[in-house]
Amino acid sequence: MAPMVHGLEAKYFGRINFVYLDADDRDTFPFQQQLGFRYQPEIYLLDGDGNVLKKWVGFTSEQELEEEFAKHLP
Repeated sequence: MAPMVHGLEAKYFGRINFVYLDADDRDTFPFQQQLGFRYQPEIYLLDGDGNVLKKWVGFTSEQELEEEFAKHLP
C-alpha cells in the first residue's frame, strides 16, 4: 500500500498532512495506544484537532480513501 499512499500524499500535498508512524518504534507506542492501533496496515483520517474521523484496518483501496477525503475537504 505504500506506493499508493505516497501517491495520494503527493496528490493532496498542502491539503492533507500525511504522518507515518513506525509501529516498531517504542517512542510511538503511547500514540498507538491512544489510536487503538492493533494491526498493520492501519490508516487514520484525523481532523485538525486530532479527532479520528475514519479508521481503516488492512488493505484499503485508493478510491475508498479518496471518497472519504472528499467528504472532509472544501
